[in-house]
Amino acid sequence: MKKLEVCKKCGLPKELCVCGTIAKEATKIKVYTERKRYRKWVTVIEGIGEDVNPKELLRKMKTKLACGGTYKNNRIELQGDHKNKVKSLLVEAGFSEDQIEVG
Repeated sequence: MKKLEVCKKCGLPKELCVCGTIAKEATKIKVYTERKRYRKWVTVIEGIGEDVNPKELLRKMKTKLACGGTYKNNRIELQGDHKNKVKSLLVEAGFSEDQIEVG
């Protein structure tokens, strides 16, 4: 008999777990640009929770945008000015447009 895996947070079976969906709906995401060293632009994404696996999201965004980036201090930093493209990538990842604020 196969052992049923249960989510540690909600107590539902892994197939029915909604923790990731709830985490995505509860967050407010800010996207903006800043100047770093040598007058280079960096796109910053703040407000993505730990439940969403930000490093996996970062890897996908770096691939789609063909740029470098990092995850530190609970924020994603992408090299270059990509704030217009990031919103559509976050919507593809499952976030709603209402919770993404581009500034």
